[in-house]
Amino acid sequence: MSTVHDILIIGSGAAGYTAAIYAGRANRKPVLLSGLQHGGQLTITTEVENFPGFGEPIMGPELMDRMKQQAIRSGATLIEDLILVDRVDFTRRPFTVWTDDGREWNARVVIVATGASAKWIGLPSEQKFMGHGVSACATCDGPFYRNRKAVVVGGGDTAMEEANYLTQLCSEVVVVHRRDTLRASKAMQDRAMRNPKIRFVWDSEVTEVLGAEAPPKVTGVRLRDLKTGAVTELATDALFVAIGHEPNTGFLHDALATDDRGYLTVEPGTTRTSVHGVLAAGDVADPFYRQAVTAAGMGCMAAIEAEHLLQHEAHLAVTGAAAGH
Repeated sequence: MSTVHDILIIGSGAAGYTAAIYAGRANRKPVLLSGLQHGGQLTITTEVENFPGFGEPIMGPELMDRMKQQAIRSGATLIEDLILVDRVDFTRRPFTVWTDDGREWNARVVIVATGASAKWIGLPSEQKFMGHGVSACATCDGPFYRNRKAVVVGGGDTAMEEANYLTQLCSEVVVVHRRDTLRASKAMQDRAMRNPKIRFVWDSEVTEVLGAEAPPKVTGVRLRDLKTGAVTELATDALFVAIGHEPNTGFLHDALATDDRGYLTVEPGTTRTSVHGVLAAGDVADPFYRQAVTAAGMGCMAAIEAEHLLQHEAHLAVTGAAAGH
């Protein structure tokens, strides 16, 4: 059998790096599998204004790099090969994790911190202006568009929450939806409909994001009416895509319990999943907050819970051996 690590962390966003920092400081020599997107979703974010401790905005990639370097200094080993976890065996301990390069990893405790990916429209122009007016998080990026116009795409609770939040900052919020009715809960619909700063464009889809090149910034969107086929342009300073998030749990193949949306379920107030010794931290287990600071907090919790578990089991091993004599 290959080396059995005390703690294996899957994922390298704020949750994964923070777990690595705490586990490293506890001298557990954690191993972190970074995945394809080193640093997680914040690496595609421009300025971050709401992470505590930074009086001035910090670029998302820089914030993640600082966390990464701190994790390394704390004693964590980061595996930054472009590999993905292919499958896991959480039915017995030590747990086994296989990556798609054929390697096998064994650990007494596994922390899953693989995050959740925003669902995008799928336009080349959307990707082009990512971080320059295109966003999937109003809480994160809304403050950059104070007293300016914003477009929100979507018709569910997430879209209505984003739109209502943006009205506190923006001069106007336009919700673009593919249907003529919303999918959001009645309460969320009523709240949005009553908001004088929100207007709706029904039966329409965004077909292109318009913008300037240097510096890159969004100036509008091109819309297509799904009933008539008519194409129009709508001026805006920002496009917020709010058609949902998808937790990155496919590699688990139902090894852990999830809610009806696929997010890992944890015992309230903890990071403990349905399998003893497997912990979950960050957006992969958080469909509500989805912030870097809450992900980091959960990473801290997971590492501390991992340490307590390992200490407890070491104590039982010693006392059990003593009792055997």
